[in-house]
Amino acid sequence: MNVTLEKTGNVTGIITVLIEQNDYQEKVDKELRKIGREHPLAGFRAGHVPFGLLKKLYGKDVLAQELNGQFSDALSKYIYDNKLNVLGEPLSADEKPLDLASDKDFTMKFEVGLAPEINFTLDKNVKIPFYNINVDDDMISKQDENMRRRYGKQEPGDVADDTALVKGSMVELNEDGTPKEGGVNVEKTIVSPEYVQDKDQKAKFIGCKVGDKVVFNPWATTGGNISEMASMLNVDNADAEVKSDFEMTVAEIIVNHPAELGQEYYDQAFGKDAVKSEDEYKAKVKEMIANQLKGESNYRFTIDAENVIKEKVGALELPAEFLKKWLLKSDSKRNPDTIDDDFNKMVPDLEWQLIKEKIVADNNIKVEEADMLAVAKVYAYQQFSQYGMTNIPDDIIEKYAKEMMGKDENRRGIAEKAVEEKLYSFIRGNVTVDEKNVSVKEFNELFAKK
Repeated sequence: MNVTLEKTGNVTGIITVLIEQNDYQEKVDKELRKIGREHPLAGFRAGHVPFGLLKKLYGKDVLAQELNGQFSDALSKYIYDNKLNVLGEPLSADEKPLDLASDKDFTMKFEVGLAPEINFTLDKNVKIPFYNINVDDDMISKQDENMRRRYGKQEPGDVADDTALVKGSMVELNEDGTPKEGGVNVEKTIVSPEYVQDKDQKAKFIGCKVGDKVVFNPWATTGGNISEMASMLNVDNADAEVKSDFEMTVAEIIVNHPAELGQEYYDQAFGKDAVKSEDEYKAKVKEMIANQLKGESNYRFTIDAENVIKEKVGALELPAEFLKKWLLKSDSKRNPDTIDDDFNKMVPDLEWQLIKEKIVADNNIKVEEADMLAVAKVYAYQQFSQYGMTNIPDDIIEKYAKEMMGKDENRRGIAEKAVEEKLYSFIRGNVTVDEKNVSVKEFNELFAKK
């Protein structure tokens, strides 16, 4: 067996694999004899089928299967042993099929696209901005309001406000405002003005009282969301596309009384005795917001890091025609007429992926189990936070994180995220970081720029 690479360009080549008769003959003969033992032909005892007959009946199929395996293994081994950074997958470059009946030695050629050489050093000469978002009083006030509502009490009230739950019965109406005969009649339902999407419909509930009758349009309040309509009307999704007005008779109003500042609330929000005064509470809220905003700052850093480093590296030479051909062959849904546009859209991500792989390889960046656990714990904390649970003990978070890591469908994503985080941490620690303090408005404006 012989495998060679002929470069046809800076980033393209042809790998030729030659398989000689002595590479495959013994394995083919062995497989044919196995077939004779396990699948005897009529008139012959197992193991006594003439070899010539086995060869005549099964020889080509067995040879084809053996050659296919050897070509594949030889190609993969050559790429691995020679550390070739292949883009896409090798494509057959042979115009004619193998002649299994006549040839003794077999040759296959494979077209390959190769990653370009990247000459780049990550050091303090590379300057990347990092934006710290200032936490202002308005942000603290809104976070305080949201948290106190979350830990507040829901009690019966007299008048509906923006955050109330309005309970009652409702009937479908005709266009003239009279009850519709055979229409939808709902004995018990709930409307939350806070989540009504149409401002005119929302206004109809603000200030209503028990016993009032409110004429409104459920379809408009939900923005035509079938699931929400089905829930409000107590019907199946298939029957929920109802666009009529309804009259709701208000039977009960539940209002939210925000939690009062005090030790009971502080313990609920942050854990027992973590906060003991209003000043400490405000400081903790500010810290919470700052930690949330760090994620936004870090995300922006990944964008700026990519832009700066790609500019330093410059345009990369890619095996464009090979990759287009590979894309068409690997995905039958792709259109040859749009393949140029498809490829051009892929180029920025592909170039950045190659640069990241270069940084990871050059600096021996590896992900350990502890790195993955740290990522999983962040995911776990975020999931609990979605339900307002922000003071979960660390041992519970870690237990939940390990359960997440134990599932194969989660583990790969966690590992990829851990690599990304370690990569950007390495970048940040090895370049010159130009820190800037900005307002939320200034930060958001960064994303409006090209």
